[in-house]
Amino acid sequence: MVRKLSSSLLFCAVAMGAGAVGAQSSDVASWPTKPVRIVVPYAAGGSSDTLGRAIGLHLQTAFKQPFVIDNRPGGGGTIGSSQVAKTPPDGYTLVVSGIGSHVIAPVEVKTLQPMADFTHIAMLGGPATVLVVHPSMQVNTLKEFVALVQQQPGGLTWGSPGQGTHGELIGQLFAQRAKYAQTHIGYKGAAPAVADLAGGQIPAAFITYTSASSFIRSGKIKALAITSPKRSADLPGVPTFAEAGYPELNATTWFSLSGPPGMAPALVEKINAEVRRGMKSEPVRKLMEQEGIESQDWDATTFTRYVQSEIDRWTPLVKSLGSTRKP
Repeated sequence: MVRKLSSSLLFCAVAMGAGAVGAQSSDVASWPTKPVRIVVPYAAGGSSDTLGRAIGLHLQTAFKQPFVIDNRPGGGGTIGSSQVAKTPPDGYTLVVSGIGSHVIAPVEVKTLQPMADFTHIAMLGGPATVLVVHPSMQVNTLKEFVALVQQQPGGLTWGSPGQGTHGELIGQLFAQRAKYAQTHIGYKGAAPAVADLAGGQIPAAFITYTSASSFIRSGKIKALAITSPKRSADLPGVPTFAEAGYPELNATTWFSLSGPPGMAPALVEKINAEVRRGMKSEPVRKLMEQEGIESQDWDATTFTRYVQSEIDRWTPLVKSLGSTRKP
């Protein structure tokens, strides 16, 4: 399944026009002539929804056609994404893709054949993950945290937004590198996980900064490290995992814009260019700062190669975890 996904990704980036059924040059020049649907394969209110709506509003203003957000949650982002994979490659149905639905899920769920083929258009960005603990845990640094959990007979009980999420993979990878035992509790989203952490039901969690920020600011939970490449302006006292000696934990829970297989390269370039302009606009930049979201100014080919690198990076870990995880 992974080989099929990998070859499809490279095909979409480098040779989409070779025999692909896509819009002709005249269609690209006039696109869009009718409303465009952007499927967000997650519930409203999360980072994917926030980014999808922000860039959709920009595209609507730029192209003077409605860009309609259609939330289709379920299956960790795979249900809505699979629906988009079956639509015509004319640019009128797009999807907010991401690491969960397009990198992790195809490895875990072998029957997700439609996930193997997508045209990856542009990076939108995403928040870093933070290791957060309840204030009753008497640690102030990552070093103290590791020393404490290594001494606990049963290891660490910790929470994440759910099995198969990026937060879970970060937590699993950190436990492997720091060499401590653990029990993972997968929640149905970041909100219940951080609520249980703040309430003292669990001692620690790996959660996106977007979901944890208000609790950190209020002092209800404490951040020990963040997966961003540099310290957050909002958390200047919290080191990155790389600073603390774990460079392999430099990662973001990214989201992006993709379409069905076979979109014309010229159409992809047109959408990519406008998305990149939108990500630099004042309203979107302010939103990203507020949400702790990081992005990259990449063309479609560079972004598609990044997706491939993320598949190469996370597939071995997902496979190694197998059925040993508890949901």
